[in-house]
Amino acid sequence: MTVHFLRDLEQLKKELLTVGSMVENSVNNAIAALVNRRPELATDVIRTDDLIDDKELEVEEQCLKVLALHQPVAADLRFVVAVLKVNSDLERMGDYAVHIAERAEYLSSGPVLNIPTDYFNEMVTRVQVMVRKVLDALINRDSEEAREVVKMDDEVDELHWRFFDIVMNLARDDPSSVERAFHTLSASRHLEKIGDLATNIAEDIVFMVEGEVIRHRD
Repeated sequence: MTVHFLRDLEQLKKELLTVGSMVENSVNNAIAALVNRRPELATDVIRTDDLIDDKELEVEEQCLKVLALHQPVAADLRFVVAVLKVNSDLERMGDYAVHIAERAEYLSSGPVLNIPTDYFNEMVTRVQVMVRKVLDALINRDSEEAREVVKMDDEVDELHWRFFDIVMNLARDDPSSVERAFHTLSASRHLEKIGDLATNIAEDIVFMVEGEVIRHRD
């Protein structure tokens, strides 16, 4: 393995972690904008999305450069392939953060829905943990921590559907709340999708570290 190859792999890792940090910040700000009714945070999330998109393209170009110049094999090839996939999922995660921010902007301009939020708050906590853990697993190439993230996905799905039932019941009982209920459910769905993407990244980390494909398995 040449010095140039090692340098390019290390730079690729650093750039991917930069994307991850930017996305995690956007996700956390979008959630704070929604939960704490802070539209200024939502505006910041929307504004920084272009920066995430640009960084995602840079990482993709670097991956293609490494593949063309060094023609990696075995574990190094798995690493570059995983970086390509993780990079794309992180960018999509940033897009969902923007969608949550847009819902937050709308909801902060009107009255709060009179519904229990225990399920939603628990889902918020678990998704934030998933994002943090999967980035830690990525930094440390920790397949065990990645597997823990995969296990959390069903819990987030269950919390989303329980909250969905609560909001739908409110919309049926109070027609004036339908529009706000729609935006609330949309935010919950986008949050659940961020959990799905964290799971995808975790599965790619397991592949990168162990060479085992665990996607589509129970």
